[in-house]
Amino acid sequence: TECVSGCVCPVGLFDDGKGGCVKEKDCPCSHNNQLYSPGEKITVDCNTCTCQEGDWSCTKDLCYGTCTIYGSGHYITFDGKFYDFDGSCEYVATQDFCGDKNSSGSFSIITENVPCGTTGVTCSKAIKIFLGKTELKLENKDYKEIQRDIGDDVQYWNRTVGLYLVIEASNGVMLIWDKKTTVFIKLTPDYKGKVCGLCGNFDDKSNNDFTTRSGLQETNALKFGNSWKQSSMCPDVTEEIKPCDVKPHRKSWAEKECSIIQSEVFKICHSKVDPIPFYEACVHDACSCDSGGDCECFCSAVAAYAQECTKAQACVFWRTPDIC
Repeated sequence: TECVSGCVCPVGLFDDGKGGCVKEKDCPCSHNNQLYSPGEKITVDCNTCTCQEGDWSCTKDLCYGTCTIYGSGHYITFDGKFYDFDGSCEYVATQDFCGDKNSSGSFSIITENVPCGTTGVTCSKAIKIFLGKTELKLENKDYKEIQRDIGDDVQYWNRTVGLYLVIEASNGVMLIWDKKTTVFIKLTPDYKGKVCGLCGNFDDKSNNDFTTRSGLQETNALKFGNSWKQSSMCPDVTEEIKPCDVKPHRKSWAEKECSIIQSEVFKICHSKVDPIPFYEACVHDACSCDSGGDCECFCSAVAAYAQECTKAQACVFWRTPDIC
């Protein structure tokens, strides 16, 4: 209808997204709204991708899966499903014995959850790892080994890395614990689709992660979580706790503190990892930890987001003398 002023690349050349014109072989690639020149490499999970003529060419290594349990009842499954479950009991976080009669199972990881604060939300207080005939209990910043009579010999190693205690076993199970309320469980790809528990089934699909102990698909996190309790003596969780409604006077403080997750500090990460569920989890925790340890709860929540950012190649230096 009318002329529009602008620039056009000469025939045979292509717009490179930065105001220049290049040959097809020199086209850039884009990832998370950033442009990369031909030959540049990025890391996605445990694979390396190289930009070639505008397309990514990636290695096809199978990567460890990670399940995260942190703060007051937040779970991110191996397949990336984010949900909250506040039960006061021992629960199966993950195990490879899932009802198949022929399999004996080589490991099981149990999380013991206790109330933290007065609102009724729960935090992970202790972790039990069963590896063959060895039982490890992680509690009070320390761990102890208990030998049982039955089971195979599974070797394991432990080491301290920064704030974390790392336990690595010969059967492809790794556990990383911050000695407080955060635990990362890593499994080799051999376990894909062969595990069950609160961490889901590790089959690369998040929509079927709520599989109960009896093998049914649930949509409700409470019914799913209740099915994985270790003792029938524990009460079922019947309602989701909203600590900010119970303690409204803490809400504005919580929102102010947690806004760091959505602030400029983490800007580099926002396009790679959605900050909203982590922000909401942070507000939830900052409201709930009202009997001391409120800063610890806030710091764990921000650290969980920072950890996901690091996995997505966005390193953020957020701790300061005033913050955590």
